[in-house]
Amino acid sequence: MLNGNHRVSPELRQRVLEAARALNYAPNYSARSLSSQRTATLGLLLPDIANPFFAEIARGVEDAAAEAGYTLLIGSTDGDPLREQHYVASLQAGRVDGILFAGANLGAPLLEGWLVRGVAVGLVDRLVDEDDVPVDAVLTDNVEGGALAVRHLLNLGHTRLAVVTGPQRVRTARDRLVGAHQAAAERGVSLDPDLIIEGNFKESGGYQAARILFSRPNPPTAIFAQNDMMALGVLRYLEEAGIRVPDEVALIGFDDIAFAALSRPALTTIAQPKYEMGRLAAQLLVERLADSQQAPRRLVLQPRLVLRQTTVVHREA
Repeated sequence: MLNGNHRVSPELRQRVLEAARALNYAPNYSARSLSSQRTATLGLLLPDIANPFFAEIARGVEDAAAEAGYTLLIGSTDGDPLREQHYVASLQAGRVDGILFAGANLGAPLLEGWLVRGVAVGLVDRLVDEDDVPVDAVLTDNVEGGALAVRHLLNLGHTRLAVVTGPQRVRTARDRLVGAHQAAAERGVSLDPDLIIEGNFKESGGYQAARILFSRPNPPTAIFAQNDMMALGVLRYLEEAGIRVPDEVALIGFDDIAFAALSRPALTTIAQPKYEMGRLAAQLLVERLADSQQAPRRLVLQPRLVLRQTTVVHREA
């Protein structure tokens, strides 16, 4: 980017130059020559390797990387920005050719910092808020996914809906909530702010959110958990509390991880094409390494509703 060959806006170029100055960056042409010798290795950073959603993405990345002749190194950051930076530094020291961030909570300054260093970067299951950052991205339409979940619950007759969100600093969580509000507005319904609980995209967050919701005098009749891990936490709380699903409370998740079909009752959810997201992200990164001058690409895949046993037609008493 610093050599003027990347197709970027003047505003972004200025931000990158400022980042370079802050890093005391100076072109090292000897190092650049060495770095042109490819290692045939890619890096993948995941926020939570224990979440089967990211494991499936990783499988897609690994398969596509292997087909292109690349080895894959994987690190799990547990959502910690400092740990993420440590992994990136380690991967750079090992001279990987490119890095994929899956589900990372990244902002433009951090990405621009890697671009300054000449690192090929791609995103999967995330976007940054600044649309002019020249990074390829593959994700699901999270706004539509959130809308699908709430439309389904409204179609069943529910009007008192709760939403257990992911962390609101994460764009994915915000987009799914936007979709939920849009679907409610289509039916002339407003989501009750008191029934919107921020979680952490982990099973523990769903459990705690359900405990809060059902400690109140007028609990919901249906819950949309923004990922399956939190939905499973909600389901665990409801089972312990003796609240029947779906007879008393309907529940829908998001992701369609393998555990969703194995839970009892089996979890209704919004499916993402996880493996395909990983494959496509790896393919874009390999293509970026072959031609760094092409315009950045954003591939948005469509979610779908998977009906199982945790939702049923709602009957008023």
